[in-house]
Amino acid sequence: MSDFHALKISQIKQETPTSVAVTFEVPQALKTSFSFSAGQYITLNHTINDQQVRRAYSICSAPSSGELTVGIKKVANGTFSVYANDQLTVGDVLQVMPPQGTFTLESNLQQGQHIAAFAAGSGITPVLSIAQAVLEQESNSSFLLVYGNQTKQQAMFYETIEQLKTQFPDRFFVEYIYSRSQEINAARGRIDKNVVSYYLTNKYKQTSFKDFYLCGPQAMIDEVSNTLVASGVSKSHIHFELFTTSQAAVPETIKEGTTSISIIVDQVTEQFTMAQNKTILEAALEKQLDAPYSCQGGICSSCIGRVTQGKAQMRQNQILTDSEVAEGLVLTCQAHPITPTVVVDYDDI
Repeated sequence: MSDFHALKISQIKQETPTSVAVTFEVPQALKTSFSFSAGQYITLNHTINDQQVRRAYSICSAPSSGELTVGIKKVANGTFSVYANDQLTVGDVLQVMPPQGTFTLESNLQQGQHIAAFAAGSGITPVLSIAQAVLEQESNSSFLLVYGNQTKQQAMFYETIEQLKTQFPDRFFVEYIYSRSQEINAARGRIDKNVVSYYLTNKYKQTSFKDFYLCGPQAMIDEVSNTLVASGVSKSHIHFELFTTSQAAVPETIKEGTTSISIIVDQVTEQFTMAQNKTILEAALEKQLDAPYSCQGGICSSCIGRVTQGKAQMRQNQILTDSEVAEGLVLTCQAHPITPTVVVDYDDI
C-alpha cells in the first residue's frame, strides 16, 4: 500500500536561514507516477537515528516546470525538518511516495477568472504552485497573494515571488504582511479579518474573486474562512489546507472497551482485537501492517480508509467532506472504533 520510490536529491537551495527547497531527480520510468496537480504534496520516508520517519511536504514547483521541489522549514524540536535543513546533501536518496492531496487548483479554470490566496509561513509552498499554474494556464486570469510572515528574512520563496511579479505585472499582485518588522511596501501585523476585509472590499474591490485558497495555521484559516463566509462567499469556493492544527483530545464518547477489527490492505485481511481508545492507524502500525500514513495529525489525506462494517468516530476532521464521511470514509489516524466489530478497507478508496 505504501508506494514509495527511491529518489535522488538533485538540488538543495537555502531559501531562508531556517528553510530549504529540495528538488528530486525523477527517473523517466517514474515520470507518470510523479506527475502532479498544483497544490498536491509528497510523503518522504527516511530513517533517522534508527527510527523511521515519515513527513508530508507540499510541492512548490509548477506542474509545467518538470521539477519536483518541496520547501522544508525547520521546526523547533522537529525530527525530519531539522535533519533536512542541517544534514541533507545533494546526491542523498530518500524514499518518496507519489503526489497526493485534494488541495488543488480547480480543473475548470475559466477565462478571466480571478483568484485570491492567503498564506502564512511555510503555507506558501502549495499556494506558490497554484499561483504559477493559474498565471500560466489562463492569460486573462489574475492572482492575488496575501503572504504573512514574522519578518522579510523568514519569507520563503521571496525571490521567486518577486520574479513572478516581474513576469506577470498586470495579473499577479502580492501583499506582504510582517508581524515583527516594518518593511517598505509591506503591512505590519497578521492575516486576520481586518486584513481580509481591507484587501477585498477596499484595495481590490473592483476585482470579483471566484475562488480562495488558504494555507497555514488553523487559527488563521478559521478566521479568514469565517470572514469570507460572512462577506457572502460560498464555502464551496473556499479551499484550504492546514499546516498546523491543535491536537484534539479523545472524545468522551470513546469507551475503554475493545473492538474486533478487520483491516484490508493490499487485498490482504488482518483480523485482531484492539482497544477503542487507540486510533485505527495506531492499531494497524502496532501490528506492523503496511497501512498508508504521513502526518498522523489529521492534516493530510494519506491515511484515508473506508469503514465497510461497524462504526468509527474521528477526533477531528478538516479533510473529508460530509458526503465522503457519509460514504464511510475516515481519517484512520483520527478514527476510533465504537462498535464491537469494525471492518476498514484501505483498498476501497
